[in-house]
Amino acid sequence: MHATDKKVELKRKTKQNEPLLDALSLISMRLIRLFPVLLTLLALTGCASFVSSASSKFANNLSGAILNQNDPETVEAGMPSYLLLIDSLIDGDPQDENMLLAGSKLYGAYAAAFVKDPERARRLARKARDYSDRALCAHGPQLCNLMAKPYDDFAAAIGELKVKDVPLLYASGTTWAGWIQANSSDWDAIATLPKVKALMTRVVDLDETYSHGEAHLYLGVFATLLPPTLGGKPEEGRVHFERAIQLSAGRDLMAKVEYARRYARIMYDRELHDRLLREVLDADPVAPGLTLSNMLAKRQASELLASADKYF
Repeated sequence: MHATDKKVELKRKTKQNEPLLDALSLISMRLIRLFPVLLTLLALTGCASFVSSASSKFANNLSGAILNQNDPETVEAGMPSYLLLIDSLIDGDPQDENMLLAGSKLYGAYAAAFVKDPERARRLARKARDYSDRALCAHGPQLCNLMAKPYDDFAAAIGELKVKDVPLLYASGTTWAGWIQANSSDWDAIATLPKVKALMTRVVDLDETYSHGEAHLYLGVFATLLPPTLGGKPEEGRVHFERAIQLSAGRDLMAKVEYARRYARIMYDRELHDRLLREVLDADPVAPGLTLSNMLAKRQASELLASADKYF
């Protein structure tokens, strides 16, 4: 195949996968909320002998500052330093499950939220995925090479996990979803999406309230990737979106944005669409652990409202 033909074919496949890529774009906001875990771990891991109570307090304060920052560019500027730091900590203890999980979260967040170069995004998302896989294996031998297992074996393995394992399940699901996003033109990557859905379903089964009910938000997106005529399940998605909003007491503005984007638009419900987005624009974005993603939700709500006349 000539080089020109290859480029045309790649563009065609990328175009086909745009709904998936767009749907997974919410990962950037979801993953940003995982930073407190990393920063807390820095004070609690093997470096603890060097960490005073004052520095622990500093880490907690920094966590809050990131999550409640209303300027994403400020967060972006500081992240590379933490990537190097987490790598060094993992090198010092390669089997530490908590540090591996923290590394997967941080790399996944950076790749999904801030990296524009596709090749670099794929490289960083792969590192996040590798850290996640190592964390799963460190948790128990039955979870080694989990995502490569046949589906029945995979389902049996996650079916054995308990409530205490929810953070591991959720983090693994978001990290793998980020890797799919970065490789949206690769059909082998897309083929793992049912396993990501299964991970989120298991989170809901064990503790649907975890992380503001965001597993419901993912499941809502997955159910509405396609219109009803192509196998989509918008009513199932609606239930998940409304539950996510309920579990966050309406404070997670991104849940309303996705509800409008994924359900109201597919069902051509202009009244619901505009109501949800106006609620987002009118809402106070300041909420513990949600301010940064709420600011991004407001930007997206404004863009969706501006394009509503053309869509409907």
